[in-house]
Amino acid sequence: MSHEHPRSHRSGCPCCSPYIWDAYRLRQPGLSRRGFFGAGAALTAAALTAVTGARADTSAAGIAALAFAAPRIASGETRRTRAGLSGATVYRGGTIRTMNRAQPLAEAVAVAGGRIVAVGSEAEVKARAGSGARIVDLAGRTMLPGFIDCHGHVSMTALLMGFQNLAPEPAGPIRSIADIKNELVKYREKTGGGRGGWLLGANYDDSLLAEKRAITCADLDEVSAEQPILVYHASLHVVVVNSYALSLLGITADTPNPPGGVIRRWPGTNEPNGILEEGAITLAMPRLPQASQEELLDLLDRVQEQYAAWGITTAQDGATRRPDFDLLTLAAERDRLKIDVVAYPFFTHVEDLAKGDVALKEDYNGFKIGGIKLMLDGSPQAKTAWLTRPYEVVPPGFDADYRGYHIVDDETAAKLVDDAFARGWQVYAHCNGDAAADQFIGAIEKATAKHGPADRRSTVIHAQTLREDQLDMMQRLGVMPSYFVSHTFYWGDWHRDSVLGNERASRISPVRSTIDRGMRYTLHNDSPVVPSDCRMLLWSATNRRTRSGRVLGEDQRIGVHDALRGITIDAAYQHFEDDIKGSIETGKLADLVIVERDPETMDVSDLRDLHILETLKRGETIYSI
Repeated sequence: MSHEHPRSHRSGCPCCSPYIWDAYRLRQPGLSRRGFFGAGAALTAAALTAVTGARADTSAAGIAALAFAAPRIASGETRRTRAGLSGATVYRGGTIRTMNRAQPLAEAVAVAGGRIVAVGSEAEVKARAGSGARIVDLAGRTMLPGFIDCHGHVSMTALLMGFQNLAPEPAGPIRSIADIKNELVKYREKTGGGRGGWLLGANYDDSLLAEKRAITCADLDEVSAEQPILVYHASLHVVVVNSYALSLLGITADTPNPPGGVIRRWPGTNEPNGILEEGAITLAMPRLPQASQEELLDLLDRVQEQYAAWGITTAQDGATRRPDFDLLTLAAERDRLKIDVVAYPFFTHVEDLAKGDVALKEDYNGFKIGGIKLMLDGSPQAKTAWLTRPYEVVPPGFDADYRGYHIVDDETAAKLVDDAFARGWQVYAHCNGDAAADQFIGAIEKATAKHGPADRRSTVIHAQTLREDQLDMMQRLGVMPSYFVSHTFYWGDWHRDSVLGNERASRISPVRSTIDRGMRYTLHNDSPVVPSDCRMLLWSATNRRTRSGRVLGEDQRIGVHDALRGITIDAAYQHFEDDIKGSIETGKLADLVIVERDPETMDVSDLRDLHILETLKRGETIYSI
């Protein structure tokens, strides 16, 4: 079965969605239609369409107008200019872990004008702050640098805030189909009848339901037979609608499967059962309600509030597309960015970025373009990651040596990296499988030979199956890994038993091997795939326990301090922001988090329950309890 055929995959597989292909015409050679949408490249566009009804302009004039423009920041007072005028505050009386190797602990910290102005002994800091400084007693609590979400999709996370959360525990409240029904009723009540009359849910995962089966229109009909309902699967490549929605959409037994999609049917009949896969999702899109720009900004506000409650002061928007860019720049223009956002436009927008007037690494009122994002393979849990050895359990219909597949060919990958190096852009690449990592590392080696060595901080995103020899190559070339380490919990059992087998699964996110080489690395959650709660990263990296409670790769466990580096100083380094963020040092931004206990002395099994008490962005409290 060929992955080039758009109907050769089924639910949960990050695959081609032809209905969006025409909205995002590529300029890069060597990229198949299926390749572009591998590993969820269609997800942001599909979710945006579901919430906003957005459509891309594919006319010649429309494409010509796609150049990314810098945000037009209004003159006058903003959140960040106000921070620059703030008076001095001294924090003392607790544990202050600076993440600065030259000064790991401090008695006190002084903040003024949005910056850290003194770090050291209490007497020294008070003297620097002056007699009029406000004194804050930490009362035995711990201060850390603000956490950095160094890979995720903040704009898409905002879009999905418009849906009811149907994720399984602990990312959501769902254990059973009955829970899904109850949550949809809650959505109807809290929205006064739904969004435009529709009940919308997202991130349901049938593999973790008590019933161990997919939901159908029959289940959703029990919620309502008088208004339409649509629920997104966790993969975002499948939706389920109720009978009312099927009727509204005109989907009947006589409706053919659309190109690149499947309308699932009740066994032995042609009657649709409410499950729409891949391209069939387009049958629902035109009828879904739209959200205004103001509603989208409000959703982004909610995401930022949640991030701040998790101690996050800088977030990332990886694989940014034009609608995401427009939302984030509008937020910057309106002074609606409570935390900083670093965006990495998707590689299909290389020319849009190149001909725009937005400058890379320049701060536009909290918004910044960091570089470019490539997508080289899929996901291990969906068995589309590109591996060098076959999957432990090959998906039905595939040959025994099935190893997943690439998104672009080697020539195209090399060209994309070479182009980024020539432009002086940092380049990220989504590489879950070790074959994809081979492709990226090989492309970097060629580009480095051509352009010479430099401090580029190229980054392998997810890096689930990196081998020891690949880490050696990355170290030599100055390539960083960013580990989706919470996989050990969320899908660890699945990786061990079905995806990779015990040997390879025990090595997913090989952080200990990275530390042993003295390499820098980061940890991430990839929101909205899982919540961007950095405490889960600390817990996963130090415990490596699966949902069943089994340890997955004990020899890859790391200590708490090393885990903290992956969400503070090394995360800032990955963004080229370690000169202003990531540690508590004089002159850096006063991005800080106060927690109830010292994570380096508490029991590691309790790390995911660490209480965040206060989050400060440039010295301003953006969250407190």
